[in-house]
Amino acid sequence: MRSYEDDGQSQESLKLRPNQTESQALLIRRKRPLSPLERISSLLSQDVLSPEVMQLREQEQHEEEAEKCDPAVVTGEEDLETYTGPGTAKEPKAAAFQRVEGQVYPTLLGESLLTSGELLIAEYRKNRRVEFRKMFQLQPGSRLQSSWGIIMHEDLMGQPAGRFLKTSRGVPIFIRRASLEDYALHMKRGPAIAYPKDAANMLLMMDVMEGDCVLESGSGSGAMSLFLSRAVGSKGSVLSVEVREDHHRRSVKNYERWRMSWALRREQEWPNNVEFQHADLCSSSSLLAGRGFHSVALDLIHPHLVLPTVLPHLHPGAVCAVYLANITQVVDLLEGLRCSGLPVLCERVVEVPVRDWVVDPALQKDGQYCTRKAPNLGEDPRSQEESSDGANGENNFGPAFGNVPYIARPHPQQMSHTAFLVKLRKFV
Repeated sequence: MRSYEDDGQSQESLKLRPNQTESQALLIRRKRPLSPLERISSLLSQDVLSPEVMQLREQEQHEEEAEKCDPAVVTGEEDLETYTGPGTAKEPKAAAFQRVEGQVYPTLLGESLLTSGELLIAEYRKNRRVEFRKMFQLQPGSRLQSSWGIIMHEDLMGQPAGRFLKTSRGVPIFIRRASLEDYALHMKRGPAIAYPKDAANMLLMMDVMEGDCVLESGSGSGAMSLFLSRAVGSKGSVLSVEVREDHHRRSVKNYERWRMSWALRREQEWPNNVEFQHADLCSSSSLLAGRGFHSVALDLIHPHLVLPTVLPHLHPGAVCAVYLANITQVVDLLEGLRCSGLPVLCERVVEVPVRDWVVDPALQKDGQYCTRKAPNLGEDPRSQEESSDGANGENNFGPAFGNVPYIARPHPQQMSHTAFLVKLRKFV
């Protein structure tokens, strides 16, 4: 059932569709908002209205009277999809209407309301800057606490995502669902994670696609495992090996927590395609017996020590991407490759910088927008100022488009160095 939300709906859009009764059409017409023309005409007296408008007004009054007398008309709180009046045929379900605190929210295809167990992000911005950001799990009886007030979790359940809610102190907090990038940055950590900017470049280096079989050594906190899991899809698989038991447990917990939240959010399972193993690849060659990998991701202190075990199971021409924290590790890796004579080519050693920028409209000290000053070409400055003031006064949103200068500068808080990425390719 379509939801008419625009103000400027034409009369043709209100015609009966196939398999739609007149009662349902009347309900839609009654629930839709009035157009600007209808609002103005309702305020005018009947003497100034045209005959066409008078005829439409009388027709609507007759329809409303007939609707009150018709027992088959559904009320505003009933589900429009479940109404089965006389002569009504069932239509394919395109969108549902969900009622939240007495209000009916239309949901798009694939959209769902917030439910218990989901991972959410709460943000508070002041002057276009993030002053507060926190990831939390929606649970009954819990509350979101911050310096700007409290929001009860019950107030979030059943609400659509991506909206502002006021705290107990009246501060608007933006609530949205956590993306995979948000989860990787805010989840509980053991060791440092592979940051999303570096993980994205590693996936491009390795040319990971759906259905691939990938080896990861150094599970860490599980961030790279999640990115690889999404890249290979349900048809692929990831073997993640971690030598430390505490890191192994942390990566498994973070992986399962994301899968649970995803299932509640999308009502479908996240692919269970990551196999976590607690082992040392230097002495566990039997773990890779009979396996072949399309690509390899290494996040180790001494990656050159595991390459003799890993390379025999890497497809010829495939890529091994290495994540290293400092340049001395890069030098040790290249020196180890030179001395061992392994069949790999070092194609690239890169660092991925990301620079955030602040782009804001220029404001005066009194909070008003600055305006661009056009050059004076012989005109009277007084008349020019009067005309500009009159033009600005007509628009409630400030000066017209293109008249406000902007200030652009690098953000004062920048992400510093995270890692070096080394791209190795196997040859035969």
